[in-house]
Amino acid sequence: MTVPTAIPARHHYVLAFTVALAVGYIGIALFRHTAPIQRLRRLGGDRTAAIVPRLLAILAFLAGALLLFSGATPAIAGRLQWIRWIPLPVVELSHFMDNLAGVMLLILARGVERRLDVAYHLTIGMLVAGVVLSLLRALDIEQALVLSLMLATFIPSRKYFYRRSSLIEERFSASWIAAILLVTLGSIALGLVSYANLHISTETFFHFSRHAQAARFLRASAGVLATLIVFAVLRLMRTARKPVPRPTQADLHDAHAIIANCPQAAAHLAFLGDKSFLFNERRSGFIMYGVHGRSWVSLGDPISAPGEATELIRSFIQLADQNGGWPVFYKVAPTLLYVYLDHGLNVVKLGEEARVSLAEFSLEGPNRRNLRRVWRKIADDGYKFEIVQPENIAPILPELRAVSDEWIRQKQTREKSFSLGAFTDYYVTQYPVAIARKDGRIVAFSNAWISGQHEEVEADLMRYTADAPPGIMRFVLIEMMLWARSEGFRWFNLGMASLSGLSIHRGAPIWNQLAVAIRGYGERFYNFQGIREFKQWFHPEWDPLFLVSPGGAARPVILANIASLISGDLQGVIQK
Repeated sequence: MTVPTAIPARHHYVLAFTVALAVGYIGIALFRHTAPIQRLRRLGGDRTAAIVPRLLAILAFLAGALLLFSGATPAIAGRLQWIRWIPLPVVELSHFMDNLAGVMLLILARGVERRLDVAYHLTIGMLVAGVVLSLLRALDIEQALVLSLMLATFIPSRKYFYRRSSLIEERFSASWIAAILLVTLGSIALGLVSYANLHISTETFFHFSRHAQAARFLRASAGVLATLIVFAVLRLMRTARKPVPRPTQADLHDAHAIIANCPQAAAHLAFLGDKSFLFNERRSGFIMYGVHGRSWVSLGDPISAPGEATELIRSFIQLADQNGGWPVFYKVAPTLLYVYLDHGLNVVKLGEEARVSLAEFSLEGPNRRNLRRVWRKIADDGYKFEIVQPENIAPILPELRAVSDEWIRQKQTREKSFSLGAFTDYYVTQYPVAIARKDGRIVAFSNAWISGQHEEVEADLMRYTADAPPGIMRFVLIEMMLWARSEGFRWFNLGMASLSGLSIHRGAPIWNQLAVAIRGYGERFYNFQGIREFKQWFHPEWDPLFLVSPGGAARPVILANIASLISGDLQGVIQK
């Protein structure tokens, strides 16, 4: 078999193609990441980690493309004479392995972008192999030089690759799959054009000769396709991600001690049993979080002393990052927004939290007329209020459960989780319970979260029977506020009104406009306005709460993941 002469200067157009592809690809990347580069210039090293892995991924992908396209075209005939001293099996194997290294680099580029440590080491290995194999198979000095320069770029970049994860477990987007297939099939097409006079047969495939370059191309192409098929099968057979560890008894003990001094009552959601804990080194503070999809969701700000919050935020972002996830902070206060922004996250307003100043709360005065009327009517009908301490709840637990089950049936809903309490024997017996009785029978109840430092009390579960009179929960909340005031607490927290307090004006962010639209059109599915009006009865102060997360196209997915954490799954979101 003779070597075609249709392409005498193979290296010229292969290198030209590679350079053009590199310029175009890097140009697009730089255009898309103009803002990060600008921040890099202003802020220094922290921003380097955001762009360097992307650029190295481009180099890895280009290296793979170079090896595949080079392997698909004839070598310079004269150079084959220079390697005549190399045994033929070595030449054959070198050509085959060179192409496999090329397709592996295409796959590894995704891992490089995701900052996987295994991808870094394997990419280094593939580049070294590419340099050696390029020289062995065809004395391809130019290609070996290009790969060496790429290798020199990779070696000092070890610190950017810290994620300990399997490449098999990584998600390959449609664009990544398309790019890999495009380069692979393009290289095969180039080979078929280069060897236009090739008659594909079993005899050709198994023809071994120093000048049988076409046969080597066929065998290498088959190896490349087989490698892609094996990788795809391994991904289909991959095991599920390891579950996020649940807190141990020691974790719960330490969390109890921390929450006892925490001024936020909602910190008690840590004991639902559905969240994991991330403690700081001193175990003096922690973040409670859940994971759904790629979203690693911290519920609220860190539960810690103010000076320890930044360390915990940084640790959580690193934890999510190491696992290939998105760091998300749900329902955070304005206090630490500057810390989240410094870490490159985006902030959007979720709604407003209603808090009643207990020092100013009473049933006197014209502004409290409606509250006074509801309270007096319920009281005059013979309903009695009582606070039951945790140690005395066990005897009434079956009756409380019956009320809860009846409430769930009449609301046609189910227990929630994550950011909302759920009725379990353990959970209900951890806190005081406010109950309303009629003729000795419990008709309504709410458990009460008690914060440290006598800062606030918050009602969680609010449930009542079908025959309870209208206004029964207002009655219970009024009595809880009067009780909390008598105990010396400063605030009563009524919780958040979702999508509340969002302003619409010329300079308002797109999120505000979208959220207002959701609030308007979604009123038939969720009582946004009614919930705010109910809380407004108590004349609270309204404080903003925020969602902190990556922005862009990730945000809708993150919101869906949070909804699934709260409702159990997306079906639960739809079914209330």
